[in-house]
Amino acid sequence: MDNNADLAAGLYLVATPIGNLSDITLRALEVLKACAMVACEDTRVSAVLLAHYGISKPLLSVREHNEARAAQRIVAAVAEGAAVAYVSDAGTPAISDPGARLAAAVRAAGLAVIPVPGPSAVAAALSASGQALDHWLFYGFLPARAGERRQALQNLRALPYALVFYESPHRIVEAVDDLADILDQDRMLTVARELTKRFEAVHTLPLGEAPAWLRADANRQRGEFVLILGVPAKPAEDAETLRGTLTVLLDYLPVSQAAQAAARLTGAKKNAAYSLALAMRTAK
Repeated sequence: MDNNADLAAGLYLVATPIGNLSDITLRALEVLKACAMVACEDTRVSAVLLAHYGISKPLLSVREHNEARAAQRIVAAVAEGAAVAYVSDAGTPAISDPGARLAAAVRAAGLAVIPVPGPSAVAAALSASGQALDHWLFYGFLPARAGERRQALQNLRALPYALVFYESPHRIVEAVDDLADILDQDRMLTVARELTKRFEAVHTLPLGEAPAWLRADANRQRGEFVLILGVPAKPAEDAETLRGTLTVLLDYLPVSQAAQAAARLTGAKKNAAYSLALAMRTAK
């Protein structure tokens, strides 16, 4: 693709790197090179990416405060046959970022909206978490106000799924405090920070230990975060699953290690797993 004539008219939602500029797909680069203009969350951020790949395009700022107005201009351009790319500052557009209203306006006008998939902080964090999560729910950013944040967590408390959040550095400590205060402290928490960047770090630990762990090192509070909260402990009817898992693990591991591994594998509470493991070892 070398020019706009090679690209069909439409709005192309292009996923861009979340940190490392090399994390961009060949298709994304082709679209950015061939489109008529690039609509973006922040023209300064997008200009750096385009310059890195030697791409020069007209840039149109589309931010939360002007999204509806900018959408009218983009709808008109697409209706006249233009291919317009939209990128957020990082990752996939319209996921906890502006872009959803723009896509809705273009689609409402009967015009094409084409996803160009690629980097996603959620997918990257899930893959590196070490948690086996078949079912998870993405919440995005928790409310900034403490009362609203705690109420949101109360509403999520009973859900039997893993939960995924975004969080900013200036609220990470308060957010994790509230998670530990309101939700089951035996749930495993993955703290993924600065994904694909120089100081990338991914750490998984019991939720109850997370507040102290964060405070132990100021560097752990820096950067952009993805928080993955594992599934809550399984109910009592799954006791046989826990017992069966411990039966195998106790043949190879000490009681404490077998209990910890069984708790992670089955979702049981650590105390319950340890008590059962100790009873089973004593009974032998």
